[in-house]
Amino acid sequence: MELIELEYWQLALASTLVLILAGCSWWIRLGFGRSLVIAAVRTTVQLSLIGLILEALFSVGALGWIALMGVVMVILAGREVMMRQRRRLRGGWAFGIGTSAMFVSAFTIAVMTLLIVIRPDPWYQPQYAIPLLGMMLGNTMNGIALSLDRLTDTVWRQREDIEGRLMLGQRWQEAISDIRREAMRSGMIPTINMMAAAGLVSLPGMMTGQILAGSPPALAVKYQILLMFTIAAGTGFGTMLAVTAGSYRLFDQRQRLRTDRITDPTH
Repeated sequence: MELIELEYWQLALASTLVLILAGCSWWIRLGFGRSLVIAAVRTTVQLSLIGLILEALFSVGALGWIALMGVVMVILAGREVMMRQRRRLRGGWAFGIGTSAMFVSAFTIAVMTLLIVIRPDPWYQPQYAIPLLGMMLGNTMNGIALSLDRLTDTVWRQREDIEGRLMLGQRWQEAISDIRREAMRSGMIPTINMMAAAGLVSLPGMMTGQILAGSPPALAVKYQILLMFTIAAGTGFGTMLAVTAGSYRLFDQRQRLRTDRITDPTH
């Protein structure tokens, strides 16, 4: 099957749809036109740069450079987790917890998948390692950001109720047990919805990309199923780790709720 190569003028033609949408937003005063154009420009620049980096990385194929790329991706994902939280833990804890949770969950599961399941030769072959890690981090990042945001925001809003439970003799684990569970659930909902709708409502990105590149649909389906399972595991373990670590940070050794460790966006 011949792969149809896209020209730059075709991409420019597609970009007119975004410009028309931005114009409509400005016309009816929706307020997202400028943000949409900036996001489109960022998408173009960022993807173009990563394309050049990946071409160089694929040609070299050295483990050190691939590991460095992976570490940079984890750090940037950790920053995104921090920035997406309305109320976040002070002192760099939001960044540290999110980054650590993604490293332990998404990064580890991606390496295990390469070593045990896919088994390319060498196992760190960038054609497999970088896309797998990127998709794992992207989905795990969303789950962890949602769960931490739900945790800190709910604790802040229900702080008087939590302090009342602590005064009645409950340990902090009991006082926020429901909040922790809801935070973990909120982080997993997008992944569960994605898995439930796959193949019925939507064709996932990796599967679509492989089919467009000429891979047999049956092979693309197998890779997509593998990716769905690894994403679910990475997101689930990541949200559990992040919420658990964040919960410990919200209390001190004397079982006191420390809302002073949460930033207040209104100040």
